[in-house]
Amino acid sequence: MNPEGLVWQIATIAIPMILAIVFHEVAHGWVARALGDPTAAEQKRLSLNPFRHVDPFGTIILPGLLKLSGAPVFGWAKPVPVNFGRLRNPRVGMMLVAAAGPVTNFVLAAIAAIGLGLLVRATDRMGEPGLGALFLSDNLRNFLLVNLFLGAFNLLPIPPFDGSRIVMGALPAPLARGYARLEPFGLILVFGLLVILPYFAPDLYLVQRLIGPPVEWMGQQLAALASLVAGPEPI
Repeated sequence: MNPEGLVWQIATIAIPMILAIVFHEVAHGWVARALGDPTAAEQKRLSLNPFRHVDPFGTIILPGLLKLSGAPVFGWAKPVPVNFGRLRNPRVGMMLVAAAGPVTNFVLAAIAAIGLGLLVRATDRMGEPGLGALFLSDNLRNFLLVNLFLGAFNLLPIPPFDGSRIVMGALPAPLARGYARLEPFGLILVFGLLVILPYFAPDLYLVQRLIGPPVEWMGQQLAALASLVAGPEPI
């Protein structure tokens, strides 16, 4: 497999994206079960089997196209079912369940940084890295970036993203109900932000301006972590 080839690029984005999204979704279900809602477990959606969660377009096709076009990579999976009414404390529980996905992505990004550092340390000892080490390195780098973007993107306060659930739980009940009415239009808003707005205002970069700075800052911290693990040699 050629590191510059299309198959390599697709493989090294599809694997990280699928893993990041699966863990994101399952984290919602795990926290929901811990807080009193076993809906996801009852529907056998707490499995790490990607075939139970993958949405062909949102998990594979769209992220691949974004990666190849040089745009920020994000995607989605089939949502893990959560019945907020079954949570012991629905308002607080909704916020914690929503936060579980992005927090999991940020933790996975940190794990990827540590993995990169360990890989650099190992290849420094072995000499010239082979294709296997290069493939693992590209997957870890993309896994780190995908998790950062996925976590940050899902914190946008646009229904039905996780950020909107956190905001909804923090708002007074009357405002929360009004805010929840936006949810049927959430995907239209996302489509407008990501497709229509860039078409008419290509220099605005609204989404990048919103999530770019925090992602860049976290990326710098994780690069420092990876360098620390790797030792004196730069990554």
